[in-house]
Amino acid sequence: MAFRKGITVPIDAQRAVAAAIVVQDRHVLLVRRRIAEGVLSWQFPAGKIEPDETAGEAAVRETREETGLLVAPIRALGQRIHPMTGREVHYIACRALGGEALVASVEELAELAWVRHGEIPQYVPYGLFGPVQQHLDTALQR
Repeated sequence: MAFRKGITVPIDAQRAVAAAIVVQDRHVLLVRRRIAEGVLSWQFPAGKIEPDETAGEAAVRETREETGLLVAPIRALGQRIHPMTGREVHYIACRALGGEALVASVEELAELAWVRHGEIPQYVPYGLFGPVQQHLDTALQR
């Protein structure tokens, strides 16, 4: 179990990934990978949790590597075995601290989008993990 900065989650370093749920100006950041993971097209910035880091640290690192955006973890929203990939995913609510979101990793990402609440189903038609949806229902309506 990893303990640091208020985000405590068990980590299976072989399979676990962290996803950053970044909200800014009533939009959430989504990315489209160059190589699709099954039916997943658009998703949150995410990547493997390294053995020496927490899920929050991984979410921050992956967001920076993929999009150039500097974020800070706010709180863990939950974790699950993703029904489409079979991978353990830790969802971390994050706030933007600086930088401009862009495709920083052209090897990994095809594009990114800042999406309004009502547009989410156009990007993610299969629905979101319940705690993530609840967080966005609140954060994007402010």
